[in-house]
Amino acid sequence: MAPSSRTIEVAEVIDNRPVGGFQIRIFILCAVVVMLDGFDAQAIAFVAGPIARQFGMPVTSFGPIFGAGTLGLALGALVLPPFADRFGRRNLIILATLIFGVFSLATVWVNSFGGLALMRFLTGIGVGAAVPNVVPLTSEYSPKRIRAWLITLVTVTWPLGAVLGGLISSKLVPVYGWQSVFYLGGITPLVMVVILLLWLPESIRFMVSRKADAKRTAAMLRHIAPNLEYSPGDRFVLAEESLGGFSVRHLFTSGRAAVTVLLWTAFFMNFLLLFFIFNWLPTLMQQAGMPIERAIIATVLFNLGGIVGGILHGRLMDKYGNYLVLGIAYAFGTVFVGAIGFLGGQIPLLLTVTTLAGFCTVGTQAASNALAASLYPTTVRSTGVGWAYGIGRIGSIVGPVVGGIFLTLHWGMRDLFLVAAIPLVCTTIVIVLLSRCRAAAGS
Repeated sequence: MAPSSRTIEVAEVIDNRPVGGFQIRIFILCAVVVMLDGFDAQAIAFVAGPIARQFGMPVTSFGPIFGAGTLGLALGALVLPPFADRFGRRNLIILATLIFGVFSLATVWVNSFGGLALMRFLTGIGVGAAVPNVVPLTSEYSPKRIRAWLITLVTVTWPLGAVLGGLISSKLVPVYGWQSVFYLGGITPLVMVVILLLWLPESIRFMVSRKADAKRTAAMLRHIAPNLEYSPGDRFVLAEESLGGFSVRHLFTSGRAAVTVLLWTAFFMNFLLLFFIFNWLPTLMQQAGMPIERAIIATVLFNLGGIVGGILHGRLMDKYGNYLVLGIAYAFGTVFVGAIGFLGGQIPLLLTVTTLAGFCTVGTQAASNALAASLYPTTVRSTGVGWAYGIGRIGSIVGPVVGGIFLTLHWGMRDLFLVAAIPLVCTTIVIVLLSRCRAAAGS
């Protein structure tokens, strides 16, 4: 016999149950979206040379094309996630995947510089919106005890997508031409859209926050807690603040202003550093006398170190707390990034330190997604994560440009990487300040 009507706190049910097949399916679908997102974000870098040769232009002129893609990433992260707090995470994840799939595929038929820049901008809008919506959906189906770990498991597939994209592109392009990369980068997300429509559910916490039908909520909760029985009069609630109206405004209300500004600063600084390294590391290492194949290996190791780092950081954050783990990781990242410039021709040591630098920067960025998700209630979570990403993407524009300026001034590798470590010093300080803000707020 069903129990009498009662109030059921949905987050408590999720927190007190083991992760089941229903949630694992959600996490896998989200991880695949993020991996495809990482592939499409980096696709142009894999084929810039062949496209430049076909279009009869120097590859050095691709700066505006790279910039158009990055601008799209920032705009997508800023504009679309607030709609997820109104219309649902599922809908926006599907829309973002559809956007970057369609415009990546459309790139195949581009035959001009302007057309290529436009396609990269439009692809970037979808790419930029995907992760800021995946993070809240993952967070809202994760038990608190392993939430950071699950979020990082899902989001570290972004650099994995970039690594796999490079490996696959190296095989496809010589045989099928540069268009093959965009066929793959377009058709695969479009197939994924169909899969998401069939199997990706809406966030149950979002449903409760929007006062969804109780029968629908109970049916969803049965997938997570099948042993619980529900009566028609049950009321499903969230024990957190509920906010309405213009969602971006709420990032600065109820004592969140300082937290939001500090989070934005952390994302901006780390993205600045990451995209400086992504864009200039191979060039700088070749200038230091490293063969091109070793320089490429260094970049791959930087990403692989980030994948391992993200997974480990997330697990440690669940055990020891977000701020302690992130603060230590960013502090060590400062040391490893600064050390790259001093190693010169010591290739084995240089590759080791580059991997550790990725562990502490790429990995910590993945773990920072979990931190961002924890700072905002359900009703503005996508907005909070999205705007942090959007501000971070501005840093990803600034980093390569500043690096290019320093290179034109003939700065050496040692000076460049010492300066590159400064954003990580700032981020370490920001994490300490965030910790104090949250402690003062009692959370």
